[in-house]
Amino acid sequence: MSAARDAVIGFIEKHRGEVVDFLRRLVSFPSVTGDEGVVQGFLADYLRSELGLFVDVWEPSLEELRGHPGFVPVERDYSGRPNVVGVYRGSGGGRSLLFNGHVDVIPPGPEDAWVYPPWSGEVSEGRLYGRGSSDMKAGLAAYTMAMAAIIKSGIRLKGDVILEYTVDEELSGNGTLAAILRGYRADAGISAETSSMKIQPACIGRIWFEIDVRGKPAGIQRRWEGVNAIHKGYKIVRAVEDFEEIRLGEVSHPLYPDIREAIPCMVGVFEAGSYPSAFPDTCRLKGSIATVPGEDSDEVKRRFREHIARVAAADPWMRNHPPEVRFAGYFAEPSEIPVSHPIVKTLSNAYREVVGREPVISGRLGAADTRFLNKYGETPTVIFGPGLTEQMHAVNEHVMVDDLITATKIMALAILDWCGYD
Repeated sequence: MSAARDAVIGFIEKHRGEVVDFLRRLVSFPSVTGDEGVVQGFLADYLRSELGLFVDVWEPSLEELRGHPGFVPVERDYSGRPNVVGVYRGSGGGRSLLFNGHVDVIPPGPEDAWVYPPWSGEVSEGRLYGRGSSDMKAGLAAYTMAMAAIIKSGIRLKGDVILEYTVDEELSGNGTLAAILRGYRADAGISAETSSMKIQPACIGRIWFEIDVRGKPAGIQRRWEGVNAIHKGYKIVRAVEDFEEIRLGEVSHPLYPDIREAIPCMVGVFEAGSYPSAFPDTCRLKGSIATVPGEDSDEVKRRFREHIARVAAADPWMRNHPPEVRFAGYFAEPSEIPVSHPIVKTLSNAYREVVGREPVISGRLGAADTRFLNKYGETPTVIFGPGLTEQMHAVNEHVMVDDLITATKIMALAILDWCGYD
């Protein structure tokens, strides 16, 4: 290692406890989607006072977002829910690098199901527990502390570094889209989403759907005169399962060797009837379809509608009373950059230097805001973070402390290599 690289790695190792404490502090904020304001205030103060960065804090405008093709409709605005961006200005002559991550988390669910309180950040047997610890506050902590190590080691970077902390990723991704509309772009990006320490140039897409199935009303005493919407709904559930089987035989991608993991298509919600002693003549199904890079989402939607229509046409009742299919709620396009892209190579080299072995290059089994950065933000972005993919949204969510420290070192070296330094 050069003196600069040795200094940065040494700084992170020496201040290992501070890195862990920073993540514990982030986890302590119950920043469930819609309540991101307090954690954003903490981050803005830290970037300004501890790192000396230019800090931009603003509330995304729904009016501005609605005019963009990437906008996902949401039920509430961003009052009191600002984005935070910290900007490091390099000395010049280097490439710029953007780090992207979200501060919002999903609700913890019943707290008595947790071994440790979900906002405690408790550390036990090498694991740090808490809602958001893996998804994705560990990633936020890693790139924040990577920059802290560089700055506090007295190293002057040539290229600019942009640190993004966005809101509303769990329901829309509009926070990242707002940062793009704000003008934040770089020569390359790293999304610190959960990747289980794998380097991921690709992510899947996700299409939410709803299907309304109608029956024929009848009194419960003469139920045989009606058509039970629950029975018809189960037929459509099986049709959705069949659609997944069809896709398993047709869809492939080199970064997703086990395609079954990558393209789940299922019904997750089954709502029917209105009263225990009333005949069920309505049914609503809600579910999602996953897609891989290279697929056309509109074409997948079209084929899904046609498949449901064919199944319904074979049923004597649904032939004349077809289910209504609509695509509502969350939507994310799949996205990828080439495995050969320089940012992938830079991150891979840093991984080898820190870990001492080859990184796993794979596709992420979840949607990510890289779809906005790659398509609209002119910032080719790779995914790499210490969070465990299997811990996303899990009860007793946790991250491995060693992964947090290792990722911080890898990100720091990637910054030095990509941006250059004096």
